[in-house]
Amino acid sequence: MFEVLSAVLFDYTVRNIALGSAILGVAGGVLGCFAVLRRQSLLGDALAHATLPGICVVFMLTQTRVSLWLLLGAGLSAWLGALAILAVVRGTRIKQDAALGIVLSVFFGAGVVLLTLIQQTGAAGQSGIDRFLFGQAASLIRSDVITMGALAGAALLVVGVFYKEFKLLTFDGPFAASLGFPVRALDVLLTSLIVVAVIVGIQAVGVILMAAMLITPAAAARQWTDRLPAMILISALFGAGSGVAGALVSALGPNLPTGPLIVLIATGVFLLSLLFGASRGLLWSQLRERRNRAAALSGGGA
Repeated sequence: MFEVLSAVLFDYTVRNIALGSAILGVAGGVLGCFAVLRRQSLLGDALAHATLPGICVVFMLTQTRVSLWLLLGAGLSAWLGALAILAVVRGTRIKQDAALGIVLSVFFGAGVVLLTLIQQTGAAGQSGIDRFLFGQAASLIRSDVITMGALAGAALLVVGVFYKEFKLLTFDGPFAASLGFPVRALDVLLTSLIVVAVIVGIQAVGVILMAAMLITPAAAARQWTDRLPAMILISALFGAGSGVAGALVSALGPNLPTGPLIVLIATGVFLLSLLFGASRGLLWSQLRERRNRAAALSGGGA
């Protein structure tokens, strides 16, 4: 225990990784709740993959290694992908799941092509843009953590301001439209916030695993409560806890990748929640079912 606390308090790299992973967990946990409840679990996956061409284009234009510029390119690319998904769903008869698959495939395919072109120049390893594909939390420095914190803080602030509107949109969009709320604008805003959450996390866990940090904490929290405020809080705690735990386990073991460990720990939390969650956990559901069956038989016998 002392070794763990010492690593967090005195090791610069571990402290940055743990703090950055916690920020990722909170942002992903909060925004993931809306994605899960709106049955848009694959949205985070599509947007994460859509960041890759933006990263590559910015690097090809600027030859910069500055994370802020690369993240701006990632955000713009993911936002265009989000708008493409919304346009396909609203303007055609294609369903949302198919639109997500189309955008994911097209954008990620374009990103892989651009990344291959960059690799042929011999600059990909030196630039470090390949870390966005699989994540490299060990590369986080203080400026990266500050950027992640600023983005996550801004996203959470917007969620707080528009909480009632997002709640109504999530549970009853047609009713929100009948009340005069700008449903399309709110949909774009909420999707844009999910883009921000993706940007916050791709440096730590990468494009491929980022969807797990949006969905897994929220899905785990759903097993414990039926109330949105409680779900958001529990999901944020699960996300932050998984991030910090993954960072510490990675720091204490030799050559252990942080991003995959964070996802594995979050998955473990989900499995425990699936079994023991107070609201929807399998164990408590079976106990309630047996109790209700016994009560019904008792009442019938009387």
